[in-house]
Amino acid sequence: MDRIAVFVDAGYLFAQGSTALSGRKKPRTSIVLDTPKAIAALKTFAEERAPSCRLLRIYWYDGAIGGVRPTTDQASLANLDDVKLRLGFVNSSGQQKGVDSLIVTDLIELARLKSISDAVLLSGDEDVRVGVQIAQNYGVRVHLLGITPARGSQSHQLLQEADTTTEWNASSVSDFLSIRENAETIAVAVVEASVNRTTDTVSDAEKTLAEIEAAVGSFVEALSSTEILGISAYWKTERGVPTEFDRKLLPICGTALGRKLEREEIKHMRMCFQSYVNKRL
Repeated sequence: MDRIAVFVDAGYLFAQGSTALSGRKKPRTSIVLDTPKAIAALKTFAEERAPSCRLLRIYWYDGAIGGVRPTTDQASLANLDDVKLRLGFVNSSGQQKGVDSLIVTDLIELARLKSISDAVLLSGDEDVRVGVQIAQNYGVRVHLLGITPARGSQSHQLLQEADTTTEWNASSVSDFLSIRENAETIAVAVVEASVNRTTDTVSDAEKTLAEIEAAVGSFVEALSSTEILGISAYWKTERGVPTEFDRKLLPICGTALGRKLEREEIKHMRMCFQSYVNKRL
Protein backbone atom coordinates (compact mmCIF):
# COMPACT_ATOMS: atom_id res chain seq x y z
CA MET A 1 0.00 0.00 0.00
CA ASP A 2 1.21 3.53 -0.81
CA ARG A 3 2.28 5.77 2.03
CA ILE A 4 2.24 9.50 2.66
CA ALA A 5 4.48 11.63 4.89
CA VAL A 6 3.83 15.14 6.19
CA PHE A 7 6.61 17.74 6.39
CA VAL A 8 5.92 20.77 8.61
CA ASP A 9 8.05 23.91 8.68
CA ALA A 10 7.12 25.14 12.17
CA GLY A 11 8.59 28.59 11.53
CA TYR A 12 6.18 29.08 8.63
CA LEU A 13 3.26 27.66 10.61
CA PHE A 14 3.74 30.03 13.55
CA ALA A 15 4.55 33.11 11.48
CA GLN A 16 1.77 32.76 8.93
CA GLY A 17 -0.69 31.24 11.40
CA SER A 18 -0.38 34.22 13.75
CA THR A 19 -0.74 36.57 10.76
CA ALA A 20 -3.95 34.84 9.71
CA LEU A 21 -5.37 35.09 13.23
CA SER A 22 -4.27 38.60 14.21
CA GLY A 23 -3.37 40.42 11.00
CA ARG A 24 0.34 40.52 11.70
CA LYS A 25 3.19 38.20 12.60
CA LYS A 26 3.47 37.54 16.33
CA PRO A 27 6.53 36.40 18.30
CA ARG A 28 6.55 32.73 19.26
CA THR A 29 6.09 33.64 22.91
CA SER A 30 2.68 35.09 22.05
CA ILE A 31 1.41 31.96 20.30
CA VAL A 32 -0.18 28.91 21.92
CA LEU A 33 -0.12 25.63 19.98
CA ASP A 34 -2.46 22.78 20.85
CA THR A 35 -0.15 20.02 19.67
CA PRO A 36 -2.60 17.07 19.61
CA LYS A 37 -5.14 19.10 17.62
CA ALA A 38 -2.46 20.32 15.20
CA ILE A 39 -1.31 16.77 14.51
CA ALA A 40 -4.91 15.59 14.13
CA ALA A 41 -5.57 18.36 11.58
CA LEU A 42 -2.49 17.39 9.58
CA LYS A 43 -3.47 13.72 9.59
CA THR A 44 -6.96 14.59 8.36
CA PHE A 45 -5.57 16.75 5.58
CA ALA A 46 -3.15 14.00 4.46
CA GLU A 47 -6.01 11.51 4.35
CA GLU A 48 -8.10 13.89 2.25
CA ARG A 49 -5.27 14.55 -0.22
CA ALA A 50 -4.33 10.87 -0.63
CA PRO A 51 -7.19 8.68 0.66
CA SER A 52 -5.59 5.46 -0.60
CA CYS A 53 -2.35 6.05 1.34
CA ARG A 54 -1.33 5.06 4.83
CA LEU A 55 0.46 7.63 6.94
CA LEU A 56 4.16 6.98 7.32
CA ARG A 57 4.70 9.75 9.88
CA ILE A 58 4.65 13.51 10.41
CA TYR A 59 8.03 15.25 10.35
CA TRP A 60 8.05 18.46 12.41
CA TYR A 61 10.95 20.83 11.70
CA ASP A 62 11.82 23.62 14.09
CA GLY A 63 14.75 25.52 15.55
CA ALA A 64 16.10 24.71 19.01
CA ILE A 65 16.87 27.78 21.09
CA GLY A 66 20.59 27.65 21.75
CA GLY A 67 20.72 24.60 19.50
CA VAL A 68 20.28 22.16 22.38
CA ARG A 69 17.18 22.11 24.61
CA PRO A 70 13.68 21.77 23.16
CA THR A 71 10.83 24.09 24.03
CA THR A 72 7.74 22.72 25.76
CA ASP A 73 5.89 22.64 22.42
CA GLN A 74 8.73 20.65 20.88
CA ALA A 75 8.91 18.25 23.82
CA SER A 76 5.15 17.70 23.62
CA LEU A 77 5.32 16.99 19.89
CA ALA A 78 8.24 14.59 20.29
CA ASN A 79 6.14 12.48 22.66
CA LEU A 80 3.17 12.14 20.30
CA ASP A 81 2.58 9.03 18.20
CA ASP A 82 3.46 9.24 14.50
CA VAL A 83 5.58 12.40 14.95
CA LYS A 84 9.30 12.81 14.44
CA LEU A 85 10.79 16.06 15.71
CA ARG A 86 13.72 17.37 13.67
CA LEU A 87 15.56 20.39 15.08
CA GLY A 88 17.76 22.97 13.43
CA PHE A 89 18.81 25.93 15.54
CA VAL A 90 17.90 29.54 16.28
CA ASN A 91 20.72 32.06 15.88
CA SER A 92 21.43 35.13 18.02
CA SER A 93 19.08 37.20 15.83
CA GLY A 94 16.19 34.82 16.50
CA GLN A 95 16.33 33.39 12.96
CA GLN A 96 15.63 29.72 12.33
CA LYS A 97 18.55 27.99 10.58
CA GLY A 98 19.17 24.53 9.17
CA VAL A 99 15.49 23.62 8.85
CA ASP A 100 15.14 23.87 5.07
CA SER A 101 18.11 21.56 4.50
CA LEU A 102 16.60 18.99 6.89
CA ILE A 103 13.30 19.08 4.99
CA VAL A 104 15.01 18.73 1.61
CA THR A 105 17.23 15.87 2.79
CA ASP A 106 14.37 13.87 4.31
CA LEU A 107 12.05 14.45 1.37
CA ILE A 108 14.64 13.32 -1.16
CA GLU A 109 15.79 10.31 0.86
CA LEU A 110 12.27 9.00 1.48
CA ALA A 111 11.45 9.44 -2.20
CA ARG A 112 14.69 7.73 -3.31
CA LEU A 113 14.04 4.73 -1.07
CA LYS A 114 10.43 4.48 -2.31
CA SER A 115 9.24 4.90 1.29
CA ILE A 116 6.48 7.28 0.23
CA SER A 117 4.28 7.87 -2.80
CA ASP A 118 2.87 11.21 -1.61
CA ALA A 119 4.08 14.09 0.55
CA VAL A 120 2.27 16.95 2.25
CA LEU A 121 4.51 19.99 2.61
CA LEU A 122 3.53 22.85 4.92
CA SER A 123 6.07 25.50 4.00
CA GLY A 124 6.52 28.56 1.85
CA ASP A 125 10.27 28.79 1.39
CA GLU A 126 11.84 28.80 -2.05
CA ASP A 127 14.79 26.81 -0.66
CA VAL A 128 12.73 23.61 -0.39
CA ARG A 129 11.76 23.68 -4.08
CA VAL A 130 14.76 21.60 -5.14
CA GLY A 131 13.64 18.86 -2.75
CA VAL A 132 10.19 18.93 -4.32
CA GLN A 133 11.64 18.64 -7.82
CA ILE A 134 13.88 15.69 -7.00
CA ALA A 135 11.15 13.88 -5.05
CA GLN A 136 8.83 14.28 -8.02
CA ASN A 137 11.52 12.77 -10.28
CA TYR A 138 11.31 9.68 -8.07
CA GLY A 139 7.55 9.54 -8.62
CA VAL A 140 6.32 11.28 -5.46
CA ARG A 141 3.31 13.58 -5.66
CA VAL A 142 3.79 16.70 -3.53
CA HIS A 143 0.78 18.42 -1.95
CA LEU A 144 1.68 21.95 -0.88
CA LEU A 145 -0.24 23.35 2.08
CA GLY A 146 -0.24 27.06 2.86
CA ILE A 147 -1.95 29.45 5.26
CA THR A 148 -3.94 32.44 4.09
CA PRO A 149 -2.86 34.52 2.30
CA ALA A 150 -0.70 31.75 0.84
CA ARG A 151 -0.03 33.68 -2.36
CA GLY A 152 1.78 36.28 -0.32
CA SER A 153 3.59 33.91 2.02
CA GLN A 154 4.74 31.13 -0.30
CA SER A 155 7.25 31.18 -3.13
CA HIS A 156 5.50 31.47 -6.51
CA GLN A 157 7.94 28.95 -7.97
CA LEU A 158 7.17 26.51 -5.16
CA LEU A 159 3.44 26.90 -5.76
CA GLN A 160 3.93 26.18 -9.46
CA GLU A 161 6.13 23.17 -8.74
CA ALA A 162 3.67 21.37 -6.42
CA ASP A 163 1.22 18.80 -7.74
CA THR A 164 -1.63 20.24 -5.67
CA THR A 165 -1.98 23.40 -3.58
CA THR A 166 -4.32 24.08 -0.65
CA GLU A 167 -4.75 27.08 1.61
CA TRP A 168 -5.89 26.89 5.24
CA ASN A 169 -7.93 29.90 6.32
CA ALA A 170 -7.98 31.56 9.75
CA SER A 171 -10.85 29.35 10.88
CA SER A 172 -8.88 26.18 10.12
CA VAL A 173 -5.81 27.47 11.92
CA SER A 174 -7.79 28.61 14.98
CA ASP A 175 -8.66 24.98 15.71
CA PHE A 176 -5.14 24.42 17.03
CA LEU A 177 -3.43 27.83 17.22
CA SER A 178 -4.28 30.85 19.37
CA ILE A 179 -2.78 34.17 20.40
CA ARG A 180 -2.14 34.57 24.11
CA GLU A 181 -2.97 37.67 26.09
CA ASN A 182 -0.54 40.53 25.60
CA ALA A 183 2.65 39.81 27.56
CA GLU A 184 2.74 43.32 29.05
CA THR A 185 -0.82 42.95 30.33
CA ILE A 186 0.07 39.67 32.00
CA ALA A 187 3.16 41.23 33.55
CA VAL A 188 1.15 44.11 35.03
CA ALA A 189 -1.44 41.69 36.44
CA VAL A 190 1.29 39.54 37.95
CA VAL A 191 2.96 42.51 39.62
CA GLU A 192 -0.37 43.79 40.98
CA ALA A 193 -1.15 40.34 42.36
CA SER A 194 2.29 40.21 43.94
CA VAL A 195 1.75 43.53 45.69
CA ASN A 196 -1.70 42.53 46.92
CA ARG A 197 -0.55 39.21 48.37
CA THR A 198 2.37 40.50 50.46
CA THR A 199 2.01 42.02 53.93
CA ASP A 200 3.92 44.47 56.07
CA THR A 201 4.14 42.09 59.04
CA VAL A 202 7.11 40.06 57.79
CA SER A 203 10.82 40.74 57.40
CA ASP A 204 12.24 42.25 54.23
CA ALA A 205 13.77 38.92 53.21
CA GLU A 206 10.51 37.06 53.76
CA LYS A 207 8.59 39.76 51.93
CA THR A 208 10.93 39.48 48.94
CA LEU A 209 10.43 35.70 48.73
CA ALA A 210 6.67 36.15 49.15
CA GLU A 211 6.59 38.68 46.29
CA ILE A 212 8.49 36.26 44.06
CA GLU A 213 6.16 33.43 44.99
CA ALA A 214 3.07 35.56 44.34
CA ALA A 215 4.40 36.70 40.96
CA VAL A 216 5.22 33.14 39.90
CA GLY A 217 1.86 31.88 41.13
CA SER A 218 -0.04 34.46 39.09
CA PHE A 219 2.10 33.72 36.06
CA VAL A 220 1.42 29.97 36.24
CA GLU A 221 -2.30 30.58 36.79
CA ALA A 222 -2.37 32.49 33.49
CA LEU A 223 -0.86 29.59 31.53
CA SER A 224 -3.17 27.55 29.32
CA SER A 225 -3.79 23.84 29.94
CA THR A 226 -1.91 23.13 26.71
CA GLU A 227 1.15 24.93 28.05
CA ILE A 228 0.97 23.02 31.34
CA LEU A 229 0.85 19.71 29.47
CA GLY A 230 3.78 20.88 27.35
CA ILE A 231 5.81 21.56 30.49
CA SER A 232 4.94 18.09 31.76
CA ALA A 233 6.17 16.59 28.48
CA TYR A 234 9.35 18.67 28.73
CA TRP A 235 10.05 17.29 32.21
CA LYS A 236 10.04 13.74 30.90
CA THR A 237 13.46 14.35 29.36
CA GLU A 238 14.68 17.67 30.81
CA ARG A 239 14.91 19.32 34.22
CA GLY A 240 14.17 22.77 35.54
CA VAL A 241 12.18 25.65 34.08
CA PRO A 242 11.88 25.54 30.28
CA THR A 243 13.91 28.32 28.68
CA GLU A 244 10.95 30.16 27.16
CA PHE A 245 9.26 30.46 30.56
CA ASP A 246 12.45 31.26 32.45
CA ARG A 247 13.03 34.23 30.13
CA LYS A 248 9.57 35.58 30.88
CA LEU A 249 9.67 35.02 34.64
CA LEU A 250 12.98 36.76 35.30
CA PRO A 251 11.85 40.24 34.13
CA ILE A 252 8.37 39.80 35.65
CA CYS A 253 9.78 38.95 39.07
CA GLY A 254 12.38 41.69 38.63
CA THR A 255 9.59 44.20 38.02
CA ALA A 256 7.77 42.97 41.12
CA LEU A 257 10.89 43.60 43.23
CA GLY A 258 11.98 46.74 41.39
CA ARG A 259 15.42 45.28 40.71
CA LYS A 260 17.25 42.28 39.26
CA LEU A 261 16.97 39.03 41.16
CA GLU A 262 19.95 37.68 43.04
CA ARG A 263 21.16 34.12 42.59
CA GLU A 264 19.27 32.66 45.57
CA GLU A 265 16.13 34.53 44.55
CA ILE A 266 16.33 33.05 41.06
CA LYS A 267 16.57 29.58 42.60
CA HIS A 268 13.49 30.34 44.69
CA MET A 269 11.65 31.60 41.60
CA ARG A 270 12.38 28.38 39.71
CA MET A 271 11.42 26.21 42.66
CA CYS A 272 8.10 28.07 42.95
CA PHE A 273 7.46 27.62 39.23
CA GLN A 274 7.87 23.86 39.43
CA SER A 275 5.70 23.69 42.53
CA TYR A 276 2.83 25.70 41.03
CA VAL A 277 2.94 23.79 37.74
CA ASN A 278 2.82 20.46 39.60
CA LYS A 279 -0.31 21.66 41.38
CA ARG A 280 -1.99 22.13 37.99
CA LEU A 281 -1.00 18.74 36.60
